[in-house]
Amino acid sequence: AGIFTGQITDWATVGGKPGPISLYTRNTSSGTYGSFKELAMHEADYAATAQKLAGNEEIASEVGKNRNGIGYVGIAYINAAGIKAVTVNGVMVSKASVQDHSYPLSRPTFYYTNGNAKGLAAKFIEFTLSPEGQAIVDKVGFISIKQ
Repeated sequence: AGIFTGQITDWATVGGKPGPISLYTRNTSSGTYGSFKELAMHEADYAATAQKLAGNEEIASEVGKNRNGIGYVGIAYINAAGIKAVTVNGVMVSKASVQDHSYPLSRPTFYYTNGNAKGLAAKFIEFTLSPEGQAIVDKVGFISIKQ
């Protein structure tokens, strides 16, 4: 939390090589932005120096290019080039640690519809919940739902 709120601004403060910390976050319209703020920062405000990016791919790319960079991404992006996942409270993120709730920074995602889904929306939801759809979820690195 100290890094993302801007209270800690140099890696030497947390045992790293001296150098300014470069923060990368999702933009304010992202659900991930709010979830990280709630789960990791106890609702504190992000540092004014945090660079707000549109998606996981951008954050992974920027952190991968910047040895002083830090950000957060969805589990499917933890193996992106140049980045290293770190433990939280001694727990490494993995499908198992998310599913057993030992990893503290995870959240479910939901579909919302205005009433019962119909037409293409209903077909899309049906497909994503099917064994074929859930296989795709697993293949790209996210966590499938338990049937």
